[in-house]
Amino acid sequence: MAALAGFATLPGAFLMSPLSSAATANALERLKPSPRMPVLFVGHGSPMNAIEDNAWRRAWQSMGTELRARGTPPQLILCISAHWLTRGGWQLTGMAAPRTIHDFGGFPQALFDQQYPAPGAPVVAAGLAGELRSPATGQPLGVDAGEWGLDHGTWSVLKPMYPAADIPVLQLSMDYGGPPAEHYALGRQLRRLRERGVLIVGSGNIVHNLRVTRRGTAPTEAYDWAVEFDIVVQNQIKQGELDALQHFQRLGPVAQQAHPSHEHYLPLLYAAAAADAREMPRFFNTGYQSASISMRSVLWG
Repeated sequence: MAALAGFATLPGAFLMSPLSSAATANALERLKPSPRMPVLFVGHGSPMNAIEDNAWRRAWQSMGTELRARGTPPQLILCISAHWLTRGGWQLTGMAAPRTIHDFGGFPQALFDQQYPAPGAPVVAAGLAGELRSPATGQPLGVDAGEWGLDHGTWSVLKPMYPAADIPVLQLSMDYGGPPAEHYALGRQLRRLRERGVLIVGSGNIVHNLRVTRRGTAPTEAYDWAVEFDIVVQNQIKQGELDALQHFQRLGPVAQQAHPSHEHYLPLLYAAAAADAREMPRFFNTGYQSASISMRSVLWG
């Protein structure tokens, strides 16, 4: 697997400029009550999955077809990606036209040519930032009006699911300095958005260790520790023990092997917290990439 550029951490300063009426004239301005939207956690794996005709991408396409066939489309997609990490607080993208970010290196030009021109929703972002509260401080979230956009954790999975790119997309950053319990707590606040037309998507991997990847392995092949960690998480989800997911570090060495750094696990906490433990989860893409990346994905609702 080609080397990724690593997870990105933005500097502390974010643009907070006023929203211009021209930029938001055609944007989503408010969320309306709706039937409860589903919640997704998607294992995104290698960026190449965005352009290769493989089983992972085909499953994303099938899931998108299924979701689009439901009676009410989302008004907004809120994505929590492993690749937008901030320090000292959480941020929501607040630009009208978020750029497609190619946050990786060493891949073919075809991957860098990919674009996902979904609109943003600046007015909604500002409103949600005021509603949501930092679990650490109780303060409103910040709005990033120009620094970030849609990184590959978001567009690589949304493009196969929603290829028309006609649904506004916001990204929520993750304050990487906060303990897992704070990420789960913020995810609980997202639950109520499901009844306001928001499709919540966490994008990461249940197991993610790039240090020991093995190219060419079958989806059924993985390290013993990868399988062990994946099974523990699978069982917690199946049994509705969603609160237990935030305590993954108690698994000790197997958790350290599964996540030398845990930014790819954290998006699962947001998705699981936004789900209801009584909702029956459905797993898809239940296999491994390069022996050390679990592609297991989950749909609630």
